[in-house]
Amino acid sequence: MHDLIPFISHHGVTVVFLAVLIDQIGIPFPAIPWLLVAGALARTGQLDGRVALAAATTGSLIPDLIWFLLGRSYGTRVLGFLCRLTLEPDSCSRRMQHLFDRFGMRGLVVAKFIPGLSTLAPPLAGSAGVGVPLFIAADLLSSVLYGGVYLGIGYAFSQQLDRIMQILAGLGNGALILIVSAVALYLGYKYHLRRRFLRQHRMARISVDELHDLQEVGGNPMILDLRAPFEFTRDPTLIRGAIHMTPDEVEHRHLEIPRDRDVIVYCSCPNEVTSAKIALFLHRKGITRVRPLLGGIDAWRDRRYPLGILDGNAAGRAGA
Repeated sequence: MHDLIPFISHHGVTVVFLAVLIDQIGIPFPAIPWLLVAGALARTGQLDGRVALAAATTGSLIPDLIWFLLGRSYGTRVLGFLCRLTLEPDSCSRRMQHLFDRFGMRGLVVAKFIPGLSTLAPPLAGSAGVGVPLFIAADLLSSVLYGGVYLGIGYAFSQQLDRIMQILAGLGNGALILIVSAVALYLGYKYHLRRRFLRQHRMARISVDELHDLQEVGGNPMILDLRAPFEFTRDPTLIRGAIHMTPDEVEHRHLEIPRDRDVIVYCSCPNEVTSAKIALFLHRKGITRVRPLLGGIDAWRDRRYPLGILDGNAAGRAGA
């Protein structure tokens, strides 16, 4: 631990670049402490702050652009992979969709500072059909702000950080054990949250084959598409016969949903989390014949089952 400061001082640019790169890939590795230390070293002249900012920005842009392009190619399926990679509860996908739907590209800038959302924003923007130049401009701004803010905080509080580093150096190998233990506890806590979240939203699903068969035999199920409005900007298709409602609309208009029919809800989120949450909500409101669609809209498309086009007035016909 006594050699930590000289090590960061000598390899600071590389450390900052790799820390931000790993963090933005989605691996649960905190980059902020390294940015703070780099900012403190910049104040004492042991590190060039401008070069550190360039390293942080580059380390953020590279994985962001890769995730963005993957989002353009594979849509929201990338979000499911990222939610598993980051150990974040899958509700982070819905939170990011709401943020993006409400603020547009400004949401990309805001998300950079919210743990669990910064990695999800690029593929979500890609799946929404955002242009490459617009994304690069917005992501460049957010990356510069992200690196600049935390480097600036480290610069402003360099004396306090120096005291902390001296205390850690005084602990010797005990400090390393403390840091490793803290990281292990953090990862264990995240894993526990994810497992609990999935257990809370576990319920019976209906497969796309079962839903298709139900339609073919005249079962007349009511199908609710719960996706965020921005998802239709690139592709306005939905399952044949489905009605589009956002989760907020369902919660406010659940009395319009019939109690004597099968109700199928679907989304494009990982593990059908949004669908499960709404299905549980409707079940509590007395709608017992409600089930999420296993695999959501992506599974329906994979089977090449019939699709319809979003009707701007469809949400108004919920009780039809």
